[in-house]
Amino acid sequence: MEDKPDWAIRSWAIGAQTTNQGKEIKPNRQYFDWVENKEAKIDAKRISSLDEMGDLYALDFDGVLCDSCGESSLSAVKAAKVRWPVLFDTVDSTLQDWIVDQMHIVRPVVETGYENLLLVRLLLEMRIPSIRKSSVAEGLTVDGILENWSKIKPVIMEEWAENRDALIELFGKVRDEWMDNDLATWIGANRFYPGVPDALKFASSSIYIVTTKQSRFADALLQELAGLKIPPERIYGLGTGPKVEVLKQLQRKPEHQGLKLHFVEDRLATLKNVIKDPELDGWNLYLGDWGYNTHKERGEAASIPRITLLQLTDFSKKLK
Repeated sequence: MEDKPDWAIRSWAIGAQTTNQGKEIKPNRQYFDWVENKEAKIDAKRISSLDEMGDLYALDFDGVLCDSCGESSLSAVKAAKVRWPVLFDTVDSTLQDWIVDQMHIVRPVVETGYENLLLVRLLLEMRIPSIRKSSVAEGLTVDGILENWSKIKPVIMEEWAENRDALIELFGKVRDEWMDNDLATWIGANRFYPGVPDALKFASSSIYIVTTKQSRFADALLQELAGLKIPPERIYGLGTGPKVEVLKQLQRKPEHQGLKLHFVEDRLATLKNVIKDPELDGWNLYLGDWGYNTHKERGEAASIPRITLLQLTDFSKKLK
């Protein structure tokens, strides 16, 4: 704390004594000038400290940090063989490779992991007419899936008599078994985007992971593949609520007051949901153009003032 100058102490003491004696005196102008100057310095420091408080980044996992399409597609085929053995037991390696290749194209429609199971079965029905059980498979193309997945999904869920929670549980179980039996292969089916591990490791910003992936899988990949240990309370995975609600939780935390808020996502639909909520107006929004999105979606994002189209190299620089 800065000490008062001697003249200020004397002025204050004289003023106090004179007041106690009931005598009327003229204010000491030099003292009040010093007080005003002192308060101005405090205000400047307060503003400066707010400017220097830093940034908070809420980051999606799949499609922003990690390319997990290979692993999620193979896990979906494994799970499909459990869920629909009659349909998938005859799938040979050539057909499986074709399915996985097509999954890389339709991956942008996936919001939650279990949808991968629906997609691999739908692709199989598109390929083999004799096994079709859905009304949408005939004449359907991958472009048709990209354009109409939100309409297709409820139809096939009903026609196949499937349950969302059951598929989520199965998908997680198959991944767990793969990890337990052959962790190296499971890890190897994923990859972090170039520069991302180092950017996370040396980030000066506060980092949170906000994903629809189950937290244990995100944590395993961060540790085993990227060599990073992120505290569990900073990973918001499947089951922690919609991303818009997670962002609200983050911005309400006392320790985050004054931070600049940034949300990086690869799904345009998710960013649109954030924009719809006035409570989240303080977030800077970014669409990662290296993630699971289409050329059309990137073009649309570029036309929305709230959204910044972000390249991978710029993303890594921002975290530092």
